[in-house]
Amino acid sequence: MPAPRLRTTPLPGIGVQYELTTRRHDTLSVIAHHDRRRTLNVHHDDDPDSCGLSLALTAAEALSLVDALLPSHNNPNLLHTSDFGLIAERITITGTSHWNGRTLGETRMRTRTGASVVAVMRRSHAIPSPTPSFRMHGGDIVIVVGTREGVDGAHEIMERS
Repeated sequence: MPAPRLRTTPLPGIGVQYELTTRRHDTLSVIAHHDRRRTLNVHHDDDPDSCGLSLALTAAEALSLVDALLPSHNNPNLLHTSDFGLIAERITITGTSHWNGRTLGETRMRTRTGASVVAVMRRSHAIPSPTPSFRMHGGDIVIVVGTREGVDGAHEIMERS
């Protein structure tokens, strides 16, 4: 049996939706809101309007559920959380992004949010510590470190289309 596929869909201004279709063709959907809330939905067929269950979870409830399902979880966007309240997340620059072809300095991200870009993943290689003159391109994955509020602000800036 092939491994299940987790589909990821950016929801501009909201967050990211993750969908997993089970071997019984049920769909489990999680909307990860930028404010750390999560909405858990279960669909019993291919029609997303036929939602059989929808639960709104606080950030703490979502973390408890993740720990219950898989104690050594690994969120594909959350890279690290420390006791100092800093996190690192990935933000993808799309081909239609306002920032496609523009420099990192033009975002004024660190000044506006306090969050810092520590690396950019481009194709198969990493570009550590990009300078303000670094030109971003569609498909780049920007690694941002900061407080939850700073990283949320970075998402708002970088998801501008």
